[in-house]
Amino acid sequence: MATLKEVAERAGVSQSTVSRLLNDPSFSIKEETKRRVLRVCEELGYRDVFRPAIAVLDAPPSGEELQDAYFAELRGIVEECARSLGLDRPVFVHSIRELIERAGEFDGFVTIGATVFPADDLRALHKVLPHGVCIDTNPAPHLFDSVCPDLSQTMLDALDALIAAGRRRIAFIGGVGSLMGLHDYPEDIREASFRQWAVHLGLDVDGLVYSRGTFTVESGYEQASRLVADHRGGGEGGRIGGANGADATVDDGHGDMPDGLIVAADVLAVGVLQALNALQVRVPDELAVVSVNNQSIARYTSPSLSSYAIDQRELARTALTTLIDGLEHERKVRRHVLLTTELVARASFTPQL
Repeated sequence: MATLKEVAERAGVSQSTVSRLLNDPSFSIKEETKRRVLRVCEELGYRDVFRPAIAVLDAPPSGEELQDAYFAELRGIVEECARSLGLDRPVFVHSIRELIERAGEFDGFVTIGATVFPADDLRALHKVLPHGVCIDTNPAPHLFDSVCPDLSQTMLDALDALIAAGRRRIAFIGGVGSLMGLHDYPEDIREASFRQWAVHLGLDVDGLVYSRGTFTVESGYEQASRLVADHRGGGEGGRIGGANGADATVDDGHGDMPDGLIVAADVLAVGVLQALNALQVRVPDELAVVSVNNQSIARYTSPSLSSYAIDQRELARTALTTLIDGLEHERKVRRHVLLTTELVARASFTPQL
């Protein structure tokens, strides 16, 4: 076992400072020095006293009520998981610049939300706070760890389930997003994976991929209306304006109505079902619909929505334990964890057993 002298030498403080910090609750010391001493105690096995100060970079996109509800629930779960792991309550900060400025207050951080941060800001954050775990996204794979739902596998699972139920003409409705890393594309992992797996499964998706704008109820309604117009009542296919005036992906082509539909998120699916009801498309008899997220609203749509559940509690717990592991072992290799999703079947699609 290490000695008090060894702890003091490693931490760069006096032995009396270490002793008073560990034994006198009223002892006043700079927070940064306190954390350094406690971490050395942990590393040398002197005392099990290290409690990392953790920030939560809470910067989700705002303005859509259902998205806000998802992230509000995740905030609470992160706090609950921190408490269950014996950690102090995380401190929430609301911009990457604020986190950079306050980096000296924290040992590490986790992120909540799908905001795309500038590459220069991510690099600047890594210089001052190298230990971080991104929840739900993977914006800088070589800089920070991440914990995400395996949405590529979810798309394959959804296609397999629809095909097993006899659906062969399967469409997709999504939104503008970004792929892994610092690359900003008008296509997110769900759309890219849908296209990839559909090709491998021998499905024709020409004219059946609709992906424009942000993830909102209104966008879901508009895109479902366009899908029905294109494949049931004619209309012009092609490219249409996306976010910030950029073109968004809408495959050209017409044909028979699809018999299966995968929607990238429940917030879109709410609008999709509203449009299908208004246009008298029978769900699931004419068009089976399956979505992703399994938010509470999925139980109350008409018909109720079959959706792949993302386990937020496991996301949060894995993110915090991954962060602690990185802090304790000064791990240099980045760790990226993918968690499976599970279909919660409701009226919009019933899989074959």
